[in-house]
Amino acid sequence: MKQVNWFERNFEFNITQNIFPSIIERLQGTPIRLEEKFKSIPIELLAVRLDDSWSIKQNIGHLTDLESLWQMRLEDIIIGQKVMRAADLQNTKTEMEDYNNRSIDDLLKDFIKVRVKTISQLDKIDDSIIFKSALHPRLNKPMRTMDLFIFVADHDDHHLARITEIARILNN
Repeated sequence: MKQVNWFERNFEFNITQNIFPSIIERLQGTPIRLEEKFKSIPIELLAVRLDDSWSIKQNIGHLTDLESLWQMRLEDIIIGQKVMRAADLQNTKTEMEDYNNRSIDDLLKDFIKVRVKTISQLDKIDDSIIFKSALHPRLNKPMRTMDLFIFVADHDDHHLARITEIARILNN
């Protein structure tokens, strides 16, 4: 089963109830889910690239790379910016970094460190910020803080599923 490309996904942000605690729980669970995945993936498969796509290690590095964007977009919403900062759609940092020559433990530690910082920022906001919004530059849709972090959790899941897919292909 092949998942849809991230840039081809459609997003609808129409939840009116405050589900933010559940979203934070998902975000906190991503590092644990990543660590669990690596118990069953042979180390020699972690740096293999399939059809010029990112390796498993590069997928983890990418999650770490984007964490600062999520943090800055949260700040954009908090300070009342009309439009959130744009992402580098070429993913230059992920492409340029040498994640394949780093240990999986270091990659996981780096991700956990930046995710803990994000969670710490989210723990400090109140309901007025949860429903405050700014325009997402690529989707051209308003996103509330709650929507932004649903988007982040979905992005995490997208890359976790991609890691599973790569491991499955390489193990066959």
